[in-house]
Amino acid sequence: MEPCHDIAHLAHVEMYTDRYEESLDFFTRVYGLKLSGEDETSAYLRAWDDYEFHSLKLTRHHQTGIGHVAYRATSPEALERRVEVIEASGYKVHGWTDGDLGHGRAFRFEDPFGHIFEIYWDTNWYQPQIEAERAALKNTASAFTGAAPRRLDHLNLLSSDVTEFRRFMETCLGSRVTEMIQLDNGRIGGCWFTVNNKTYDLACTEEHGGGSGRLHHVTYATDQREDILRAADIFLQNGVHIETGPHKHAIQGTFFLYVWEPAGNRVELANAGARLILAPDWKPVVWTEADRKKGQAWGLKTIETFHTHGTPPVKKER
Repeated sequence: MEPCHDIAHLAHVEMYTDRYEESLDFFTRVYGLKLSGEDETSAYLRAWDDYEFHSLKLTRHHQTGIGHVAYRATSPEALERRVEVIEASGYKVHGWTDGDLGHGRAFRFEDPFGHIFEIYWDTNWYQPQIEAERAALKNTASAFTGAAPRRLDHLNLLSSDVTEFRRFMETCLGSRVTEMIQLDNGRIGGCWFTVNNKTYDLACTEEHGGGSGRLHHVTYATDQREDILRAADIFLQNGVHIETGPHKHAIQGTFFLYVWEPAGNRVELANAGARLILAPDWKPVVWTEADRKKGQAWGLKTIETFHTHGTPPVKKER
């Protein structure tokens, strides 16, 4: 599949929480994101090298899970091209919105499993509001302190049919698959997608918890592995539920740590090193069921909740 250059990058994720104050305290004081702004329903958060106003929109809601996934187009013309493709795709279309504190108008659409996506061009670049937030280097977005993550990296969505989700991503966003899991029964167990030269910005894996339209996790990238080890101590000190890690994934090779924020949404810190997908004719790396049964690259065996827990929770979860 020829690379599509209409979409620049994963821009932000809206996360729902039914424990807003506790979640906001976690993401700012413990996880290390900075608050760019707040309105009556949401907090707008960013990591120190995210150039936009926000990369996480934390929204008050009656349940947990995901509100929407946002990508930024490469130009106004690219945005219009993608809209034409999406409108002709047959997938559910929500249409144009006015945007919010972080960006201008956006076009919304939906995958077959209930996840809402949006794409936009006009954005608000982050501007330091106080001198302490200003970076010492001109090529760094803002100052940083503590174990703060560097940037939004990716998210993982759950679906009952990864093949159909792959068709949606390739059609609507022009995404490429960099790695995938091929199960013995013929189904695809997971796909890792990119719209640029990053190894991946979104993953989709099979839903094993009986839900629909659910979130598996949102991930921010650290500068180095040591940041993750220090973060584990910070999480321990603050009573955060550490689900699994630090270990190393076999797929994509990331060094990882997964925790649950106070409302139950899973979040990750990950370090992928300098691995990029530079080949324009990249062929997806295929992992078999036998490969996956070997577990992670190294570290402890994957905990059972990693395969079943998603948000919002469902009654079938154990």
